[in-house]
Amino acid sequence: MDGTEGNAGQPGPAERSHRSSVSSVGARVADVLVYLADDTVLPLAVENLPSLSAHELHRAVREVLQLPDIALDAFALWLVSPLLEVQLKPKHQPYKLGRQWPELLLRFTDASDDDVAVDEPSLQFRRNVFFPKRRELQIHDEEVLRLLYEEAKGNVLAARYPCDVEDCEALGALVCRVQLGPYQPGQPTACALREKLDSFLPAHLCKRGQGLFAAFRGRGAKAATGEQGLLNAYCRVKEAVGADGERGASLSPHYRAYLLKSHELPFYGCAFFHGEVDKPAQGFLHRGGRKPVAVAISLEGVHVIDSREKHVLLGLRFQELSWDHTSPEEEESVLWLEFDGDNEGTPVNRLLKIYSKQAELMSGLIEYCIELNQTSEPAAPQENVPGPAAGSPLPPAQRPPLRRQGSVMCSRLQHLSTIDYVEEGVGTKQWGHVRWNQGSW
Repeated sequence: MDGTEGNAGQPGPAERSHRSSVSSVGARVADVLVYLADDTVLPLAVENLPSLSAHELHRAVREVLQLPDIALDAFALWLVSPLLEVQLKPKHQPYKLGRQWPELLLRFTDASDDDVAVDEPSLQFRRNVFFPKRRELQIHDEEVLRLLYEEAKGNVLAARYPCDVEDCEALGALVCRVQLGPYQPGQPTACALREKLDSFLPAHLCKRGQGLFAAFRGRGAKAATGEQGLLNAYCRVKEAVGADGERGASLSPHYRAYLLKSHELPFYGCAFFHGEVDKPAQGFLHRGGRKPVAVAISLEGVHVIDSREKHVLLGLRFQELSWDHTSPEEEESVLWLEFDGDNEGTPVNRLLKIYSKQAELMSGLIEYCIELNQTSEPAAPQENVPGPAAGSPLPPAQRPPLRRQGSVMCSRLQHLSTIDYVEEGVGTKQWGHVRWNQGSW
């Protein structure tokens, strides 16, 4: 699986669904099921499935969905299960990789033998990790925008993209507009929204009061903050007006508005990986331990997210980090991140140790993203695309500031245990046996 990108999570058995993407295999024709971002199933009858490449299957999906050429770059085929997610290269053969799935799980996850035995991947048509956000803004085809919107919405609702309450309400309001139509005063009420709240907001914002406090609420009580905030944001959603002054029936403006808002999230479009980090020593006995994290990697950088608390622990652009990984043959598989820090006023180098059997995948993806950024910058002006966004990737200074106090997107270095050291001189940094790759470009 050289150069593949993937991520793994460890949900409980109740959260797992095993969806096969091959319903029958004959001598010549096989029925293949491809899952779209909205969980709909696209059945395809293909010949010579064992030797079929991801590129050929991708083309078949585009032809059935009648997608424009931009979809070739915007989407990729993925093999996905609750234990591992892998974006396929065009040359990969999905059927063969599916047959090798147990080997991949043993190599890149900590799943038990029992879990490996029953896990089965599905074939999914999802956003390409290497598709730049600036190109996404140039898409006009409504079906492509809808697929991107559905995937982003699913990641927000599942809290894979941690969001502040205000952002959740703004995004949820756009989902209300797509699903319920233009806002009409008095319809729906906050109570009506409450019945479908989990379609608009992440689960942790949909929890209703229970027990003693719920008894005092009563039928005529004021709507919960999330419901009222969602309703307030819904009534502020602007309607697109066509050239003739009429309000258009197209949902494209609202899909685009959702994507624009999602672009403010630093982990939008990332590949996600499973790992653990050391907790800071606490208490009289200085007990630490480890906490589970998700490592999100995109063309812009790396973010380490607390898997339980759903907030960012560390966010770094590639210009701000060096990295390497240690292989399982040497010791426990680890991704090392080095970045500049401050220890009581003294500039220091900081090392973060991420324990993960996917360290090799993460290191390879970081390296490839940096290479893509280096090669795409001089080539960008030659692209035959309209609009001012056709240049190099948007510099950080031009992104909308996210400065809310206590924002889930602010780094929480105090929740991490790092190794701080001062090194004299310049050049390749080394720590023990680790030889650092420089992330600047």
